[in-house]
Amino acid sequence: MHKKRCSNSCYAELPDHGISGVKSHLLEVDDIVCRHDSRTVVDHLSFAVAEGALTCLLGPSGSGKTTVLRAIAGFQALVAGRILLGGQTVSQPGFVLAPEQRQVGMVFQDHALFPHLTVSENIAFGLRGAARSAWVHRLLEGMGLVGLEKRYPHELSGGQQQRVALARALAPRPKLMLMDEPFSSLDLDLRERLSNDVRELLKQQGTTCVMVTHDQHDAFALSDRVGVIAEGRILQLDTPYNLYHEPANRFVANFIGDGVFLEGTLIRPDTVETELGVFSGDRAYGWGEGAKIDVLIRPDDIVPDSEAQLTAEVVRKAFKGAEILYTLRLANGRQVLSMFPSHANHSVGDQVGIRLQADHLVAFPRDG
Repeated sequence: MHKKRCSNSCYAELPDHGISGVKSHLLEVDDIVCRHDSRTVVDHLSFAVAEGALTCLLGPSGSGKTTVLRAIAGFQALVAGRILLGGQTVSQPGFVLAPEQRQVGMVFQDHALFPHLTVSENIAFGLRGAARSAWVHRLLEGMGLVGLEKRYPHELSGGQQQRVALARALAPRPKLMLMDEPFSSLDLDLRERLSNDVRELLKQQGTTCVMVTHDQHDAFALSDRVGVIAEGRILQLDTPYNLYHEPANRFVANFIGDGVFLEGTLIRPDTVETELGVFSGDRAYGWGEGAKIDVLIRPDDIVPDSEAQLTAEVVRKAFKGAEILYTLRLANGRQVLSMFPSHANHSVGDQVGIRLQADHLVAFPRDG
């Protein structure tokens, strides 16, 4: 492995063959720049996706993620860089291979269903061959659309239309699937089930996928690797586990999961003192003894302890089924998050005993 430098001085790991058209990478996005009028919205962005891999670009609105997807699809011209599919250059400055010649499936937020065709006819559009009916039925089952085959788009809910759009894009068995917020119009239970079903279908077909979303739960449920994007740059491209436990910078740490930063002092390379106590982690830092740092504390790092001397006041609570997420105010006024078992039901204003139970040290130099 080698490390490819991102434009914000973080690093994304890529295989040794990089982005040079090697067959194992179906998609290669090489140092692309995109502009809207005079404004740069994608800024020297690079990543590669192996055949059969599922990758997501995750970021807030205006981060450039949809522009990257449109560039891959062939709807957005490049100012610099290039995009390769299967080793063939399909986009570079002055050249854009037409979208219909790229053999990609696309699911965008507006669904774009044919209003005069039924659900089955929308899914089957453009398909040929004896196995056509069986494959359409398989997609109807996989998308939870059985019983709706003869309905027209205007007779469907927004969530049902989204599922039809997903099925139609999967129907031709594209080598590359592009999806823009594909589960955004679905309720929570359905989006979790459907994201798992779509992942299974993509894996069964060996289909490579790039999805963009602002929702980390969707990104983590579907993807093998997730690239956190902000201001047109990928800040970290990694597994969901590493993004949560090994964030490369403050933005990723804040954007992924819940957590707060506590002020701390480094007393050894792997040990920090905070107002919650002294703890040692599995990472060492070379900032020197006495360095002032900010330590990332996740809700699962603070556990209830009725016998602890350290107490905090319950400020807010959010019931999450098996657990309750509490916002707690420490004696100095600082707030932290903690996840309690749901049977530990406390009211706002209660004082609860807590202790720090963390063995994973994620820290950054103190701001200012």
